[in-house]
Amino acid sequence: MEEELIISGRMNPKVDPMLHIWGWEIPFYLFVGGLAAGVLFFASFCYLQGKEHNYPAAIKIAPLFTPGLLVLGLMALFWDLNHKVYFWRLYTNIRLESPMSWGAWTLLVVTPLSVLWSFTYAREVFPKIDWKKQWIYQLERFFIQHRRTMAWIMVFYSVILGIYTGILLSAFNARPLWNTSILGPLFLASGLSAGAALIIWLSKNEIERRFFSRIDIVIIGAEIFFIIHMFMGFLASTEVQQEAAALFLGGPYTLPFWIFVVFIGMIIPALLELLELRGQRIPVYIPVVLILFGNVMLRFIIVYAGQASRYLY
Repeated sequence: MEEELIISGRMNPKVDPMLHIWGWEIPFYLFVGGLAAGVLFFASFCYLQGKEHNYPAAIKIAPLFTPGLLVLGLMALFWDLNHKVYFWRLYTNIRLESPMSWGAWTLLVVTPLSVLWSFTYAREVFPKIDWKKQWIYQLERFFIQHRRTMAWIMVFYSVILGIYTGILLSAFNARPLWNTSILGPLFLASGLSAGAALIIWLSKNEIERRFFSRIDIVIIGAEIFFIIHMFMGFLASTEVQQEAAALFLGGPYTLPFWIFVVFIGMIIPALLELLELRGQRIPVYIPVVLILFGNVMLRFIIVYAGQASRYLY
């Protein structure tokens, strides 16, 4: 008789009965990163379209929140690290095949850029600001003169940031639920919807609100399209991906996903925005809160369900 020694890590903590290495930190980061990406995209895109005075909430006010959102996301990522003192090693090389490398360098560009963009509009939003030092006024004047350059860089990197939040998951081939190219566009669309919702909430301009309500309805339609095709792809694929889809089609994540994400987070706010565009008086915060809630739930459910999907039994 020939003996075989099989070494497996499946009995390690957090592996059986299901993989569980990511807690709340990762979905929280995916949410705030997507929200910041959506706000920065609309700010830079509208600026490049010459709408600086038409859409002040999108270009001047909403971006003031993005540095704080990105810092909170970075803090969550740092908290999730096991070896926190080595985080700097992400910046010692560039690996084009690594989503982690893409994300680290993208955040290194987007975060200071969001601070500089907010800095150039700070005195317009808060007229009582006095920088005290003359060199700060000179610095402000320099970046104001280069807003267009910043806008072109920001519109490009905000799209990368929004897509990256989905690619970060889809690169894990061992998780059947995450192993789909739809996650990148889905998370980008979700982040754009959240960004549009925040702009609607902050805007005092009826024309701006109606413009972004129309955009948001279209984006929500795109989200539903991506979700449907994601599950169609799973059901037409291998057995493990069919079983991953089953988590949402009769499995334990069915009610949370379809009620909290699709119905409450997409369909109801889209209908409310449509009613508002047709003249109905809808409190602006209701669809906005529902959209942001749906965004949060999408990230949490996808992250936790992805860790429950697996190849081995």
